[in-house]
Amino acid sequence: MYKLYSMQRSGNSYKVRLALALLNVPYEAVEVDILRGESRTPDFLSKNPSGQVPLLEVGADRFLAESNAILWYVAVGTPLAPENRIDRAEALQWMFFEQHALEPNIGAAYFWLSLVKGGRDLQTHALEDWMERGYGALQVMENHLKTNSYFAARQLTVADIALYGYTHVADRCDFDLQAFPAIRDWLKRVEAAPGFVAMDWRPVEVDDPASIAAGA
Repeated sequence: MYKLYSMQRSGNSYKVRLALALLNVPYEAVEVDILRGESRTPDFLSKNPSGQVPLLEVGADRFLAESNAILWYVAVGTPLAPENRIDRAEALQWMFFEQHALEPNIGAAYFWLSLVKGGRDLQTHALEDWMERGYGALQVMENHLKTNSYFAARQLTVADIALYGYTHVADRCDFDLQAFPAIRDWLKRVEAAPGFVAMDWRPVEVDDPASIAAGA
């Protein structure tokens, strides 16, 4: 069984939890609060030297970091990972887009404005750039979704999960989605997928209070 180290309120962590839920894959989850420095302990750094979540333990002393790499790993061989060569490349294209255009802007704004106490004052100098570039990324997505229901392979894939993670919380960090009707419709399609779980969903607790097992 996988062991997933994640933070409940992290968009990157949520992407992995959502994929595992959609695939109905059981896993043991360990909550790691990066705001309290829990990802910077010697024990955690021995597992992931970058000190970031999510982190997936896939076997004895085998750990996989980076949310989109984990998404691809768990999705290969399922409908969430296209098999057609061009469909697969397009899914990866949008996952790269998410990491260089969406996450550094909307993801950063969400972290500092929604999770960090006093974060707005600490990041006043960066907010304007986040907003400009974040809206630019949303417009690219909107233009695609005007003529496509999903981002690749004409169906729900890991590309949608990657983009959903921070897009669905954009309105919690000053972004107004009212000007993006295609994105709002797409969010609803993702949320209607069988097995969908929201960011605040928690699997059933087991005996160990430090961990939980999905679907237990």
